[in-house]
Amino acid sequence: MRRKIPLAIAFVFGIIMIIQFFIPHRISVEFYRNMLNALVIVGIFYYILAVSSLIRVHRGKIKRKKPGWGYSYVTLISLVVTAVIGVLGGAYQATRITSWFVQHFHWQIEQGTGLMVIYTYIQIPMGATMFSLLAFFIASAAFRAFKARSLTAVLLLVTAFVVMLGRVPIGALLTRRLPEIFHLTNIVEWILKYPNMAAQRGILMGIGLGMIATSLKIILGIERGYLGGGD
Repeated sequence: MRRKIPLAIAFVFGIIMIIQFFIPHRISVEFYRNMLNALVIVGIFYYILAVSSLIRVHRGKIKRKKPGWGYSYVTLISLVVTAVIGVLGGAYQATRITSWFVQHFHWQIEQGTGLMVIYTYIQIPMGATMFSLLAFFIASAAFRAFKARSLTAVLLLVTAFVVMLGRVPIGALLTRRLPEIFHLTNIVEWILKYPNMAAQRGILMGIGLGMIATSLKIILGIERGYLGGGD
């Protein structure tokens, strides 16, 4: 019974939501809005599960003294500090602490809120650092992957080289004496607009068909992984 009820709920609401999409009636639209509101309410519990899972994982690392367990303290302390600032009003109005920082250090922060301090001076610099390091990893991975072992690999290597060269100023300098049609910038734009876009649309169509197939499997009860294990 514990499995039949969730399967029945998934089937009924799956069919209803499919039918609702094709009924442009006021009642249907209102039902859809209510379902979105219910989804937001249910989504709140996702945060509870995520936070509890995060605490459990890092608490285990600290307890077992796994490599890098010191960073778990940083993660948990950051979680608590950010949550406290948000709960005490740091998300929408300036607190005493952030107002003091704004007054003494002249930080130009919107409303001087605590979360804006964290976002502007911690999260953004850390994100920029991660993306800057990611560029080197991508270049290293591309160097290892773009090896001319076959015709397909050669085409991929040549295309990648042309696109990368066309995105830097030296590419324009190398082709400025050639006719305009042979400029690297124009070639790169053509590659991105036609072959690349066609491949992206094919991938998106495949993803869409996969989503439809997975949804039908869930509605019909074929896919039961969300129930927490076995058949």
